[in-house]
Amino acid sequence: MYLYEWQGREYAPDATGLSSERDGTFMLAYTYVERGKFELLEKPKPFLQNARDAIVKVTLASICSSDLHIKHGSVPRAVPGVTVGHEMVGVVEQVGSAVTSVKPGDRVTVNVETFCGECFFCQNGWVNNCTDPNGGWALGCRIDGGQAEYVRVPYADQGLNKIPDEVSDRQALLVGDVLATGYWAARISEIKAQDTVLIIGAGPTGLCTLQCVLLHRPGRVIVCDVDESRLAFVRAHWPEVLTAAPEGLKEFVLAHSDHGGADAVLEVAGSEETFRMAWDCARPNAVVTVVALYDGPQVLPLPEMYGKNLVFKTGGVDGCDCEETLRLIAAGKLDTTPLITHTYPLKDIAAAYDLFEHRRDGVIKVAVSME
Repeated sequence: MYLYEWQGREYAPDATGLSSERDGTFMLAYTYVERGKFELLEKPKPFLQNARDAIVKVTLASICSSDLHIKHGSVPRAVPGVTVGHEMVGVVEQVGSAVTSVKPGDRVTVNVETFCGECFFCQNGWVNNCTDPNGGWALGCRIDGGQAEYVRVPYADQGLNKIPDEVSDRQALLVGDVLATGYWAARISEIKAQDTVLIIGAGPTGLCTLQCVLLHRPGRVIVCDVDESRLAFVRAHWPEVLTAAPEGLKEFVLAHSDHGGADAVLEVAGSEETFRMAWDCARPNAVVTVVALYDGPQVLPLPEMYGKNLVFKTGGVDGCDCEETLRLIAAGKLDTTPLITHTYPLKDIAAAYDLFEHRRDGVIKVAVSME
C-alpha cells in the first residue's frame, strides 16, 4: 500500500497565507508504486503550498534513464507514491505571491534541480547541493514530478525559465535535464582549442553533451558507444565527430591524440567498464568528468593511476544555465529535436516506457504529450 499526502488529511492555510485546500480537481499522473512497478493513476491536482511555488500545466514531458533507475530501485531516496518525471515544459497556471520571474500564461521549462538560490551552495552555483530539505533532484523523486497533467514547482523563480517565442516546446523539452547536464559537463571539463575530447556514451545525455562540447570548438571529438546504431546517428548528424566501439578504444584514442590520451574525458554511460575506460584513455593531467549515474560503487585503482595526476569531476548536474541554453537554441546553435524519436500520449505512457527501456525501434528519447 502506498500513501499520498492528501489521504485522510485536512489542509489549513500555511504560514504564507496561501490557501492549502485542493480544488477537487483530479488528474492523471504516472506513479512509482513500488520497486519494479509504475502505474498511471488518478491523483488530485497539485496546489500552492508556499509563496514561492508555481503550478504548471504540463504540455510535454519526457522519459529519462533516471526514471528507470527509480523503477528498478537504484535511487534509494525515491519515495513510493511519488509522481515520476523531471523533464518537462508547460504553461504557468498559478504562482505564489513571492514569485516575480514568471506569471500565469508564460511558457516555461522546468529545471531538474530544486534550489532556493540563497544558501551557501546556491550562491556558489552548486545548486545540486542546495541545503533546502527538497534541494537538488527532488521533482519526480522525492516530490511529485511532471509525467502528469500538472506539476507544482517549488522556488519557481529559480526552477522555471521562460521559453522564447521562437522556440517550440519540442525544442525546449530537454533544457531542464539532459541538456542542462550536457552543458554543465562540457563547461566544467576545461576544454581548450586543439584538445582531443572523448565522450563515452551516445545515449540522450551523451548526445546533448556532444553538442555542448562542440560549442567549445576542440580539435577532435571522439564518441564511444557499444550500440552501432547510436554511433551511426552521431555520424549522420555530426560528420566531423569520430566514433569508436569500446573494443580497441584506447588504441583509437592514442592514434587520434597528441599527448598520450584524451585531454578531457566525459563519462556519460555509467558502467564498470566505461568508468575504467574513462581514466584509462585520459592522458596524464587530464580532466575526467563523470556525470553518469551508476547502479553500484566503482573501484578507483589508485596504484594503476599513480603518476597520471588526473583531475576527477563528478555530477549531479548544477542546472544553472537553462536561460543560456534557451538562448543558444533560439540562435540555432543547439538543436536537440532529432533526439526525440518517438511521441506518445500520456494515456499510453506505459508503452512509451517499455519502448524506451528495451531500446526498440531506434529510440533515443521519448516525448509524452498531455494533449
